Amino acid sequence: MNSGILNCPRCPWCGTDPLYVAYHDTEWGVPSHDDRHLFEMFVLEGMQSGLSWITILRKRAAFRLAFKNFDPVRVARFGPDEITKLLQNERIIRNRAKIEASISNAQVALTVQEKYGSLDVFFWRFAEEGQFVNKWRDYKEAPAKTELSERISKECKNAGFKFFGPTVAYAFMQAVGMVNDHETTCFRYPEVNRIRK
Repeated sequence: MNSGILNCPRCPWCGTDPLYVAYHDTEWGVPSHDDRHLFEMFVLEGMQSGLSWITILRKRAAFRLAFKNFDPVRVARFGPDEITKLLQNERIIRNRAKIEASISNAQVALTVQEKYGSLDVFFWRFAEEGQFVNKWRDYKEAPAKTELSERISKECKNAGFKFFGPTVAYAFMQAVGMVNDHETTCFRYPEVNRIRK
């Protein structure tokens, strides 16, 4: 990251932590159509429930290693031995319910891929216009959930996914670029809009 970017106006929520700033500057809000990445963000957003996102970012590399780079085929095969190892792994979130939900979600993801062709199609069909662009001057104006995130959460629950309530669903939408919630004064706001087009 060069010094010019460091001095750019950005959303204040990322603070000054280099890891958080890099995530904000390169990933958050960028439309993602890669099934592996979509599954990764699905799992991580569920893991984040009740915790700060920076906590998840700091453990992301360990999560990728422990969850086989978030390959749903491999995670879906996890059994009791793998669960025990994950619960002993101090570098990740050792919450049994979340870990078991992640494995179950991998199994559901495979079913969804078979039915819809991809996770990309499953999730992005909700965004008929490709991506929603908001115009927040202050990120605090952004909602914690929306009618659409409630609908996505409901359909995910009906499909069998776990740990994906409306608030988690909206955070997922922000993370994978289904919605652009960068502040209008943030240097990434117009950049993400250009990427979207």
